[in-house]
Amino acid sequence: MSVHSLRGFRDLLPQDAARFAAIEAAAREVFALYGYQELRVPTIELKELFVKSTGETTDIVEKEMYAFTDGGGREVAVRPEGTPGVVRAYIEQNLSQSGHNAKFYYIGNMFRAERPQAGRFREFEQIGAEYIGNASPFADAESITMLVRLLEKAGLPGCSVELNSLGCAECRRNYRQTLLDFLRGKTDRLCEPCRGRIERNPLRALDCKLDGPWLAGEAPKLTLCPDCAAHFTRTQELLKIAGVPHNVNPGLVRGLDYYTRTVFEVRSSALGSQDAVCGGGRYDDLVKSMGGPAAPAIGWAMGVDRLAMLLKDKPAPNLAPAVFVVAATEAAQDQSFRLLAALRAAGIAADSSNFTLSLKSQMRSADKSGAAFALLIGEDELKAGTVAIKPLKEKGEQTAVPFAEAPARLKSFLKPAI
Repeated sequence: MSVHSLRGFRDLLPQDAARFAAIEAAAREVFALYGYQELRVPTIELKELFVKSTGETTDIVEKEMYAFTDGGGREVAVRPEGTPGVVRAYIEQNLSQSGHNAKFYYIGNMFRAERPQAGRFREFEQIGAEYIGNASPFADAESITMLVRLLEKAGLPGCSVELNSLGCAECRRNYRQTLLDFLRGKTDRLCEPCRGRIERNPLRALDCKLDGPWLAGEAPKLTLCPDCAAHFTRTQELLKIAGVPHNVNPGLVRGLDYYTRTVFEVRSSALGSQDAVCGGGRYDDLVKSMGGPAAPAIGWAMGVDRLAMLLKDKPAPNLAPAVFVVAATEAAQDQSFRLLAALRAAGIAADSSNFTLSLKSQMRSADKSGAAFALLIGEDELKAGTVAIKPLKEKGEQTAVPFAEAPARLKSFLKPAI
């Protein structure tokens, strides 16, 4: 049989992996500026965690979650998203008592059995941030601003925010019946999944990819209570102060049950479509509903696979070594290996091929490596205690430098190539 990867799963080859690493590095830099700390949670959790937090009627739980019974008879699931695990850790590890701002970020792989398509895979990397314990609009504006700055840092142009408020539990309770009455009169127009779940969760129809677009124009609109309206207005004012472009979109409904009040998506002019790059929202009731303290929270998540795809036209990270070491003779092999070690110890990216190959073969590898310079040691260099430096990308004369001085000389006059 032939060996191949599973559908929806993929290999990240070095150039793609380098793009991911660049996005991760940009994220870590921005998180540090905003006082967020990294939290790493398990890849597998009890299935109940995701059902209770994400919602029984969500697509994630109903159709996409990889769940199974383990050897101990427990119903477990491979994480489809990051927020439930972070909240579980916040409660279980008593992080509310740490004395620090409960600002956490995570970078890790998630798993969903959804239909593979461009930028979407069944195993995908997600970067997310959660701010737990701050109910004020300042937290909303800070979280959204941080996300936009991260995307800009990663190289995505033209970012803007689509913004809405889903209100508090009381707002939703009053709205639920009004929406349900409306949907009951439109069942002939609803898709089959929506017809099957409107009695359990009518709000899910607003997030449906098939019914959501026409419902946005025809369904009754949610009326916010005075507190929620004031919170939403203040969030917009603070985003304006932060210089973050945003647009109020009453039709924006995030697909997870735990969202309350502010929900948002970030879009980019680079997309050329209405698809969101990433999004999130406030979830003031989730921590308490999972057995923790009454802790309001806001967070977001973005798919790194999708962002990397959007940035594919950006210059790829340079994976080439600065120099390539070549052993011109058999007697020079040990000294060449010693040179490699000295260069790397000095912080200079250096590589080589098989020193036992011919000089022509090694030079061919040097040219393909993308290195700016080849460092050669042959019979003459061994006798003189030198290293020959040969330019590979630009015209120039081959230069000889003392072996012991080679790393320092390269770091000084060859610095642009390192």
